Amino acid sequence: MALDFSGRVAIVTGAGGGLGREHALALAARGARVLVNDLGGAVDGSGGSASAAQKVVDEIRAAGGEAIANGASVTDADAVQAMVRQAVDTWGRVDILVNNAGILRDKTFAKMELEDFRLVLEVHLMGAVHCTKAAWPHMMAARYGRVVMTTSSSGLYGNFGQSNYGAAKLALVGLMQTLALEGEKHGIRVNCLAPTATTRMTEHLFPEDMRAAFGPRAVVPAMLVLASQDAPTRTVLCAGAGGFEAAHITLTRGAFVGTGAGADEQLAARLAQVLDRAGEVVPGSGSAQGANELRLARGG
Repeated sequence: MALDFSGRVAIVTGAGGGLGREHALALAARGARVLVNDLGGAVDGSGGSASAAQKVVDEIRAAGGEAIANGASVTDADAVQAMVRQAVDTWGRVDILVNNAGILRDKTFAKMELEDFRLVLEVHLMGAVHCTKAAWPHMMAARYGRVVMTTSSSGLYGNFGQSNYGAAKLALVGLMQTLALEGEKHGIRVNCLAPTATTRMTEHLFPEDMRAAFGPRAVVPAMLVLASQDAPTRTVLCAGAGGFEAAHITLTRGAFVGTGAGADEQLAARLAQVLDRAGEVVPGSGSAQGANELRLARGG
């Protein structure tokens, strides 16, 4: 059954090229009206031009779809509020938000300037916060919303030279976990997409003979599922080259060593048991950790 977005209004950030462009084109092709946001800057976030977003809007309109352009920086909370108002003033609602905008400032941690660390956090994490904060009241009022955060394997599992990027990307998973809980009663579902794709940010990382297979279009099905009416919630969906996986933050069954003298030595001696993944679970909320420790304390 084809995923249908007819009548839906979507905002896609960082949609002037790469993954964001493919997301915007795919949503529009399936009936959504799309606000295409892009600052039009370089990979490192410098510069800016509205032409990138407008070019994608022109593509959508040429194909018979509806779209408008927006050049706001996601780091500017006031500009993001105006962006969401632009979508609401134009089409009366906001149903889908794809937080895709991002930059890279790669260096080893020892050589990285704190300014570069902060800026990457500002764009990826606070950019998603600004956009979601602006769209959230409209979704609550409509009792419907789909928010897709763009995380990364660099955040989930680490990547050399990307401490700033990895920190920001895993923070988005934490944001998703809580927003999914808070949004559930309002009909808002929040998920994360972890793409592996060749874009201008990443193409140099792929062998030349594999770049076509890892094109950004291969990631789009995962985004469409996470943005759809029947989307899951609190899901980290990984995608690349036609393969799809789910990532989870799990909790092992653990071990009880008590709090008395020698607890540190006992923990060191039983660390293998604590780390044993047999019987691990995916907790429903943060309180599950405390509940598990209570079970252990009671001899369970």
